[in-house]
Amino acid sequence: MVRAVIVSFFVVASSLAPVPASAQTDVVASDSAASSAISPEGQESDSSVAGSDLQLPTTAALADPSLLSQQAGADPSLSQQAGTARPVAFEYSDGYALRRKIHVYASLATVPLFVTQYVLGQKLYDGDASDSVRSAHAAVGAGIGVLFGANTVTGVWNMWEARKDPNGRKRRLIHGLSMLGADVGFLATSMTAPDDDEGEGDRSLHRNLALTSVGIATASYLYMLFTR
Repeated sequence: MVRAVIVSFFVVASSLAPVPASAQTDVVASDSAASSAISPEGQESDSSVAGSDLQLPTTAALADPSLLSQQAGADPSLSQQAGTARPVAFEYSDGYALRRKIHVYASLATVPLFVTQYVLGQKLYDGDASDSVRSAHAAVGAGIGVLFGANTVTGVWNMWEARKDPNGRKRRLIHGLSMLGADVGFLATSMTAPDDDEGEGDRSLHRNLALTSVGIATASYLYMLFTR
């Protein structure tokens, strides 16, 4: 009798004891396997397939847009979840890279010429400049014309090659049109250059056209620099 009571006690205690964590994990794993098993109709469960394909963005990716874009590149479904369009790959020629380099260097060389030309032009406008200042003003103006000509050729050529690239199309269009407007302004500036015997009105027109063209060109340079 006593032996039967002891055996019954151990049976009840073992049934009430808590299940170890490893055993719970095994149970959950077995349940998951059972849920993804063959359905009664003999087909695999659709929910298990959808769950295995779905990849949600991580917390770090949501905090850093660059990481989110990387994950979106690996999984196109994340691009739709993030609401951002993936950039379209576009291949440029070697000539494009060479023309772009010439364009950038010519632009950097033009800015100090703008400053020099303004100082020389201001002396001529005040009427206290010598013949050497007048010659230097003409030489710097010719240098600006050469650099702007190189920038116009390389810029228009590259704009034509990049016409089918949707990435940065708006900024290229704004920069190109503004620089073409500056080209027209500089051409008008050279055509209105006053002679020694011309009056105050022609000098003022020449100066205003020059300053306006320089302002448009400089603004276009800065726009491309800060929107890269």
